[in-house]
Amino acid sequence: MKRKDRWLTAACIAALSLAACEPGARADDGEPWVPTIVARYPHDPNAFTQGLIFLDGYLYESTGRRGESSLRRVDPGTGRIEQFLALEPQYFGEGLAEFDGRLIQLTWESGVGFVYDLTDFSLEERFRYTGQGWGLTQDGERLIMSDGTATLRFLDPDDFSVIGTLPVSEDGLPVLDLNELEYIDGEIWANVWMEDYVVRIDPDTGAVIGRIDLSGLYPAQARPRDAVVNGIAYDEETDRIFVTGKLWPAIFEVEFAERR
Repeated sequence: MKRKDRWLTAACIAALSLAACEPGARADDGEPWVPTIVARYPHDPNAFTQGLIFLDGYLYESTGRRGESSLRRVDPGTGRIEQFLALEPQYFGEGLAEFDGRLIQLTWESGVGFVYDLTDFSLEERFRYTGQGWGLTQDGERLIMSDGTATLRFLDPDDFSVIGTLPVSEDGLPVLDLNELEYIDGEIWANVWMEDYVVRIDPDTGAVIGRIDLSGLYPAQARPRDAVVNGIAYDEETDRIFVTGKLWPAIFEVEFAERR
């Protein structure tokens, strides 16, 4: 059975509120990081968020569900969708990453990925992979892919072949259901499906080096069951972190005292 560590604290109980976390709040050593909310931005509450990245002032988003899946470029300040591409109805959109001026999108059970032009979303290439597609990020040299198991795959960004794997564990136990991914400051951050936390993974060892508690942003009791935490984006130029969830009406810019 999956662990259900929700850590609902008094400091972070207010749903969708800028006051959800006190500025400068710092967790004790060994405790999960708790975010301070810097800003809240509008988000399409019908977007079943599966992949999220930040690039050149925009959020790029992959959404799921068959017949509803899409690729989007979004103005984070207004939530306005500036560019939109609907996937063919048989595909369930999943993880998203940018590499060398191209957008790379996974699908769930189809074993098919798509490569798009960053500017106009024109399709440049399709590629195949085995198993399911869940999350996707990159470390500047390799793509990093999750497939719902406890093992991440490293992919060659040119031909998408598997060039390595990384079993992920915490206290010696495998961490299952690794989902949306983001590479931040030399760490792999991963949502865990149906959980309200993010795990921080050492990309060399696969060990979980910490957790991030997002339960106070939009508490589980205030949202539909499917509206789970999913979506991490990093603006490397300004060191900003954005998080959201499936069907969430907001995207949160957050910071952590531990990173200061």
